[in-house]
Amino acid sequence: MTSRLPADLTVVVPCYNEVLNVAPLVRALDAALLQRRWEVVFVDDHSPDGTAQAVRELAQQDPRVRIIERVGRRGLSSAVIEGVLSSSAPVVAVMDGDLQHDETTLNKLVAPIFSGDADIMVASRHLAGGDSSGLANRWRHLLSQAGIRLAQIMLPYPLTDPMSGFFAVRRELFDEAAPKLVGSGFKILLELVLSVGRGARIAEAPSVFRPRLAGESKLSPLVMFQFLGMLVERACGGWLPTRFVVFAAVGLIGVLVNLAATDIARFSGCEFNKAQMIGMACAIIANFQLNNRITYYDRRLKGVRWWPGFILFVAGCSLGGIANIGVAQLVYDSAGHWTRSSAAGAVIGVVWNYVVASTLVWR
Repeated sequence: MTSRLPADLTVVVPCYNEVLNVAPLVRALDAALLQRRWEVVFVDDHSPDGTAQAVRELAQQDPRVRIIERVGRRGLSSAVIEGVLSSSAPVVAVMDGDLQHDETTLNKLVAPIFSGDADIMVASRHLAGGDSSGLANRWRHLLSQAGIRLAQIMLPYPLTDPMSGFFAVRRELFDEAAPKLVGSGFKILLELVLSVGRGARIAEAPSVFRPRLAGESKLSPLVMFQFLGMLVERACGGWLPTRFVVFAAVGLIGVLVNLAATDIARFSGCEFNKAQMIGMACAIIANFQLNNRITYYDRRLKGVRWWPGFILFVAGCSLGGIANIGVAQLVYDSAGHWTRSSAAGAVIGVVWNYVVASTLVWR
């Protein structure tokens, strides 16, 4: 029987294209949380496979199941924030919707929080009794390990698995941290731990990361790229936005593309000026595509919106180039220092392009 008392535990499940895993996950939670008054909130980023509809059909039969469907917004971290803030339960747990997180670990995570012994409990794949064999291949193992080592450098707490997407938190503590959360990228636990301060009591419990049964893994080099941007933002004390860091990194890739394309054109017999134009065109296309897929992944332009966005991007970059040259010339005329003048122009160019991209292209 479903309890009519309010839930004391909310399980937040951010999801995208997990239609085949929705019903099995609810059944697994029902079996694992027999002693809890629980609810599950699926936060779906408008999945094209019908994930939201599958959750609605379950919610018609079970009032413990809820859905938040987001249209025009994407991203795991922001989905978790919305899901947690929609809850009135004193304890909130976060887990993936792909059945790779072992739902039986939930009781080990929430019990210390209910008893007042912990504020945050993390399910660790790297404690004794834990297992990370569910990562799909060696490449994903390497990505995960690299992220863990980078995160451990910054953390004020000795966590063995700061990249975990499976954790529980006291709701009041999350509310205190929420204004500091940027909500970009895929690793909300790391951002949360960096936002709660040193007084929080954080512990870990071993957990098994199981192989995926349906759907596709979301861990990719793109995710790690965004993760690195978030680390840089935190290292700078939050004054440098993650999106700007990633935008600037994409710009550096564009410089390499420009140089490579220019050299190829010159070796093919093109005159220098023509080769420069080819290199610049290749860099602009590469920058637009990478920004569309990485920097602004949650606002990605598709279909009929792609061409207008591309035209605006080209126009904005052209004006940015003019601003770059103008500022560099002004600094050079006043200071006479070549390197500083070029750097000043480059900074103005990047900032200008970022403003245009964020307010006009991917607004």
